[in-house]
Amino acid sequence: MRASTPPNRVDLKRRKRALVRPFERSTDAPTDDLRHPRRLAPRDRRNLIVLATYQILLRLAWVFKTESVIVPAFLDMIAGPGWVRGCLPILNRFGQSVPPVLFARRLAAMRRKKMALALFTVLQGVPFLTLAAVWALVGQRRPTWLPPLFLLLYAIFFACTGISQLSLNTVYGKLVDPRRRGRLLSVSFFSGALIATSTAWWLLGKWLAIGPHGFTFIFLFTGCVFAVTGCWALLLAEPADTTAPTNGSMRHYVLDLYQTVRRDRQFRRLVPVALLFATVLILFPHYQALGRQRLGLSGVNLMVFVVVQNLSLGLFSLVAGPLGDRRGNRLALRWLLLGCATTPLWAVVLAWRGPQGGAAWFWTIYIPLGLTPVTMRTLIHYTLELSPPNDHPRYVSALSVCLAVPFVSSPLVGWLIDHTSFEAVLLCGAAAIFLSSLLTLRLAEPRQQTRRA
Repeated sequence: MRASTPPNRVDLKRRKRALVRPFERSTDAPTDDLRHPRRLAPRDRRNLIVLATYQILLRLAWVFKTESVIVPAFLDMIAGPGWVRGCLPILNRFGQSVPPVLFARRLAAMRRKKMALALFTVLQGVPFLTLAAVWALVGQRRPTWLPPLFLLLYAIFFACTGISQLSLNTVYGKLVDPRRRGRLLSVSFFSGALIATSTAWWLLGKWLAIGPHGFTFIFLFTGCVFAVTGCWALLLAEPADTTAPTNGSMRHYVLDLYQTVRRDRQFRRLVPVALLFATVLILFPHYQALGRQRLGLSGVNLMVFVVVQNLSLGLFSLVAGPLGDRRGNRLALRWLLLGCATTPLWAVVLAWRGPQGGAAWFWTIYIPLGLTPVTMRTLIHYTLELSPPNDHPRYVSALSVCLAVPFVSSPLVGWLIDHTSFEAVLLCGAAAIFLSSLLTLRLAEPRQQTRRA
């Protein structure tokens, strides 16, 4: 018998590969298979790091202009009436809904979406740099033109924010596997919360203690960080799209929205959930007013509220992100909305206890408020899974419009608080948010549909 030749090194590698292959996940799986995430390529790993860092820097900028604390407190100082404060949410939502709808087609036609993301993130810093310069010039005076100017800059800021968020969500849909979006949310939100709260504890407290002049430093810092964040987005490794440029009139934009709602039954079921969830955002500016007017809290407490809200955001993201990856964003959205409904209820309890019993515990309201950004991101993740990749800008902009519709009533909410009570408005808000959680029972889970397909 001939002696068998020993296998060479190449043969051993092939045999080992043949034994291991059945236990490995294929790297050639289609991108719409939501059951298993694809293996990370070097470019994917780079993009995850860049996107996580982008959102950490964004959180750092955002914490110094928190919508529930800093901005309404500044407006109350220069204006006063509740209906003026009630204009903040409607400008917020208008900027995050109408400009994205008008920009969606142009974004879909862009070869690299990161260019829009970088540009409009930098532009977010311009209103705050302008506001810092104006506030430094006017000093202790309160000219009558200052509140309208502030509201105008606020509207411009959120117009840029709406387009930058549309660009970010489109980049998410293009570059991040659906089963890794929750993990990215957890890492970026938790790390961003720690860095933002540490910086706020170090700087924000000092600047608020200065008095009105401290807002100059707050706005200057915010504008600079937004500019740095936009430049960072250029580091994304994004392959160029081959989409041909498209032009459209206002009629085409409205028709796109109509067709999105008309043709997709699952998106139609999501619409009332988004409409009722908007109640959370409408109530945002009024919590700090409740603390100041009913419980006698001061400006120093604003820094504590900012820190608590951002720390809770980071902790909640550690739970919501993995839950969305493993069990689906529908379930994560349901529990997050249920948690959001506890905020106005707890605020009512503290208001009933009065300054003696409620002031010391008012900071705890900002714990469930930390759920709001996580809920918003989860709602967007669910929308991205409902839609094909080419339609991501259209679906996300349609969701923004749904969130904006209830904000027409935002000045009315401020007027009702002035003429009725905080308690009556907050109890109605809690009921609306709780109903939105119940309506998620009607939603389908896109990953289950993928398995059946």
